[in-house]
Amino acid sequence: MSRIAVVTGGTRGIGEAISLALRELGITVVANYGGDDTKAAAFTQATGIAAYKWDVGDHQACLDGCAKITAEVGPIDIVVNNAGITRDGVLAKMSFDDWNDVMRVNLGGCFNMAKATFGGMRERGWGRIVNIGSVNGQAGQYGQVNYAAAKSGIHGFTKALAQEGAKAGITVNAIAPGYIDTEMVAAVPAPVLEKIVAKIPVGRLGHADEIARGVAFLCSEEAAFVTGSTLSINGGQHMY
Repeated sequence: MSRIAVVTGGTRGIGEAISLALRELGITVVANYGGDDTKAAAFTQATGIAAYKWDVGDHQACLDGCAKITAEVGPIDIVVNNAGITRDGVLAKMSFDDWNDVMRVNLGGCFNMAKATFGGMRERGWGRIVNIGSVNGQAGQYGQVNYAAAKSGIHGFTKALAQEGAKAGITVNAIAPGYIDTEMVAAVPAPVLEKIVAKIPVGRLGHADEIARGVAFLCSEEAAFVTGSTLSINGGQHMY
């Protein structure tokens, strides 16, 4: 029987690439999504990968969603916490809701999904959790105190949970993508995007499948000795 993976935000952009990469490993993939029913349906029709809808920032919804997947597909062995939102703005203009929504979804979603699945992984003696952070969580970014804080929190969350899971055969790692050619980045005004690319040593945006291949490795049997790590995939934009 193949492993079962849940990829949050798994029907578009980086999440879609991750879902497809894991499926290529022979893993049974279930994609979570939070919003666009039409795009999720098109994703399932094109890929055959089931999509389940819930808000990862809602704790009970995560418990219920994962319980439903366990009942309908099987026990969850792998979680990729990819779902995320932005509510950018300088602090002076950022509302509490802008702050709270990003923290609730981006960081809270990691906690909620771990709570829903970590116990089962521990009982079975095997698990993989991969959390998608960001270069902006490592280096900071003007106008993103909420997003940078949430993503930085993901990196700390990863290191702490890795210590809890290590003896139970559960690895917990993070990937910190740089700027990737997704719809979100495509919405950045061209002059701003040009300045961003100029700061990337390899001279281009990353591709979603480049992130997905990193996730696939961390979810594999071969990565059993890798835990508590953050893999930076950013074209050399930030090194430390």
